[in-house]
Amino acid sequence: MPRLPRALLRVLRLALPLLLGLLPLRAALALDTGQALALCSGDTHARLAALHDALRHPDEQLADFLGALLDNRVQLDGTKVEVQRGSQWFELAGGPAIQPGPQAQPVVSNNYLRKQLTAARAALQLLSPRASERLQAVQRLEADPESLDSGLVERALRRETDPAIRKRLQLLVAAVRLRGGSPEQRLAAARELASSDYPAVHALLLSRLGRDDGVWVEPDAAVRRQVTQSLQAIDSRLAWGRRVGMLFSGISLGSILLLAALGLAVTYGLMGVINMAQGEFIMLGAYATYVVQRVFDAWLPGLHDWALVAAVPCSFLLAGGVGMLAERTVIRRLYGRPLETLLATWGISLLLIQGVRSLFGPQNVQVDSPSWMSGGWHVMANLILPYNRMVILGFTGVVLLGMWLLVTRTRLGLFVRAVTQNRPMAACVGVRTSRVDLLAFGLGTGIAGLAGCALSQVGNVSPEMGTQYIVDCFMVVVLGGVGQLSGTVVAALGLGIVDTLLEGVAGAVLAKIAVLVAIILFIQKRPQGLFALKGRSVEG
Repeated sequence: MPRLPRALLRVLRLALPLLLGLLPLRAALALDTGQALALCSGDTHARLAALHDALRHPDEQLADFLGALLDNRVQLDGTKVEVQRGSQWFELAGGPAIQPGPQAQPVVSNNYLRKQLTAARAALQLLSPRASERLQAVQRLEADPESLDSGLVERALRRETDPAIRKRLQLLVAAVRLRGGSPEQRLAAARELASSDYPAVHALLLSRLGRDDGVWVEPDAAVRRQVTQSLQAIDSRLAWGRRVGMLFSGISLGSILLLAALGLAVTYGLMGVINMAQGEFIMLGAYATYVVQRVFDAWLPGLHDWALVAAVPCSFLLAGGVGMLAERTVIRRLYGRPLETLLATWGISLLLIQGVRSLFGPQNVQVDSPSWMSGGWHVMANLILPYNRMVILGFTGVVLLGMWLLVTRTRLGLFVRAVTQNRPMAACVGVRTSRVDLLAFGLGTGIAGLAGCALSQVGNVSPEMGTQYIVDCFMVVVLGGVGQLSGTVVAALGLGIVDTLLEGVAGAVLAKIAVLVAIILFIQKRPQGLFALKGRSVEG
């Protein structure tokens, strides 16, 4: 028999004790069948007791098993615990796939037990080696601090090395001690929780000031006083989050109104055309976005996230092209006749609605947001700014900047301003007013298409979607001043903020009525709007 080399023998001599020492550890890490059976059988109280017992010495399989329980992938076959993986069933102890017996029964968990299982699985992630998973676990547990397992959270706190996660874990431990510690521990916990910004912690503190059958939930008066002080501190910070969130919602709504009204400010201010079909040009832009996304899904599925970027010029060209066609065939013959123009554009809106309904059906269509617009920016505990709203704000700024450069820095913009201020004089110096009208109307309807592209990311896309914006568009244009870009911006953002503030007080319907009455009263005193046009023909 050949002899092994001395070097190999030396390595085996050193490694064998280590391997033998790891065997008991590996065996200890395996989920005990008795524990799994206790987690699956008995009443709710017994299963909760088994859960807390398992969390005292958690192993690497416990989180997966809890996930299987929450996904309804566990069943009992007598005293055997079976777990479903894919389409097959396996015994918990391992081995090949099995055929469940006729007596196999699924393990059913009530809502309270599922809540406890969810919190336990999240708590187990606190021991994850990856900081991102630990942070996600902390965020989930902060939403429901009453379901925490104190031993597991304190163990995670002792092991945590990341300063930001450690600070948040300390607040979680304080939330646990507030419910079950000594009076001194509860007092310290209430004082520590004053630095938390989370609404769930606010609710936990508030529950300690309640009464149960006339008896205080928190029996110690000093702790109750500290809880009251902590609540006042949290309320102060949460109020700032609500104020900032309301302001952001108002600015976001104002940016949407600005996009929708910007094109109308061009057509109404330049030609005096009361375009009742402006909302339908918004709808055309939204459906152009939908079609582009379907084309990308069919032919370029790997570039799905870029479909929205490609839809921006398509929305502008489609809405602008249809608008120029309408101006050339119908509207041009009705200049100077506002009532006939109003009726004609209303007929165009009905035609566009029916045409889209015939092509795509009367139901809503789904326009998916790209992955880079999903989620939000977590500013404060009760304030998350959605990425899609932030992108729309930036997009509105880009469109507004482009409009300003076009009006103030290009030859077409010069002609538009000249025709707006004094059409006869502009025609006398060689400006082709009919051509300017055509391009301006196409520009106004094209911007409406851009508004539809943006609105497809925050609302439903349907043939009637434009009708809900037409009244708001006219209010913005009239309040800001006909033909005034700066007035349109101020009016749109102002109406968005005021509308949002009033909705929180009086509701959506009364808020709309109040805004409309205020605009009517304002126009009675200042018919030219916030910013009046300047020019000889206007002043005359």
